[in-house]
Amino acid sequence: MAGQTERALARARDRFAVQDYYGTVHLLEEIVAGGRAFADVHHLLGVSLSLLGQRERALAELGRALELNPRYLEALIHQGLVLYEMGRDVEAEDSFRRASANVSPSSNGLAAPIAARLANQHAELAEAYAEAGALDRAVEEYRRALELGPSFVDLRYRMARVLLEAGRSLEAREALEEVLRSRPNFVDASAALGLAHYLSGDALGARDIWKACLSRRPENARVEAYLAMLGRTGA
Repeated sequence: MAGQTERALARARDRFAVQDYYGTVHLLEEIVAGGRAFADVHHLLGVSLSLLGQRERALAELGRALELNPRYLEALIHQGLVLYEMGRDVEAEDSFRRASANVSPSSNGLAAPIAARLANQHAELAEAYAEAGALDRAVEEYRRALELGPSFVDLRYRMARVLLEAGRSLEAREALEEVLRSRPNFVDASAALGLAHYLSGDALGARDIWKACLSRRPENARVEAYLAMLGRTGA
C-alpha cells in the first residue's frame, strides 16, 4: 500500500513540475480519498491549491501536513506565505518563527531539516523493503526514521501498517496508540488500531474501536467492512 501511495505521489509531482496544478490536485485528492495520505501528500496538495488561488483549502491541507509532522519546514513556510497573502500577518509571522525554530539542532544533535531529510530517506528505504516483501527490514528502517523524527506521526502510522502486514499486531497496537495520543482524531489510525486488536485476538475491543470510528466518520466503507466481517464470523 505504501508503495502504491509513493507511485501516485510521484505522478502528482510530475504534473506539478509541468505546472499542471489541476492535474496535481486531482491525483492527490485520489490518494486522500483512499485513506493513504501522509504529510508530503497534504503539503503538495496545499501548495497546488494555493497556486490555483484556493487559499482556504490550501491552509486546511497545510494544516493537515503539520498535524502529521509538526516540524515540516516547507509546510510551515508555505503556510506563512498563504497567510501573508490573505492579510493575516500576525499568523504568518508566527508560522515563519516556527519554521526558524526548526532550523536549530534537534535532540539527536543534527539540525532539524537534516534530521528530517535523513528520516525521510530511511522511510523511502522502508517503503522499498515493504514493496519487496521484506517487512521486518522495512520496520527496522521506519524505526531508524523515527529515531531522527520521533514526532513524525505519518511515519509511525506507516510503520504500524507494515507491522500489521508482518503479523506483528501487538507492536502495531503500541505504535497506533502512540499515533492517536498525538492525533486523537486520526480516523484511519483508529480503524487500523481496531484491526490490530482483532488480529491480536481482541474482537470485542476491535468492535468498540470501529463503532467509535463510525460515530466520527459515518459511512466509512473500510470500517463498515470490518464490522460486517465481525458479524459474519460471529465475533
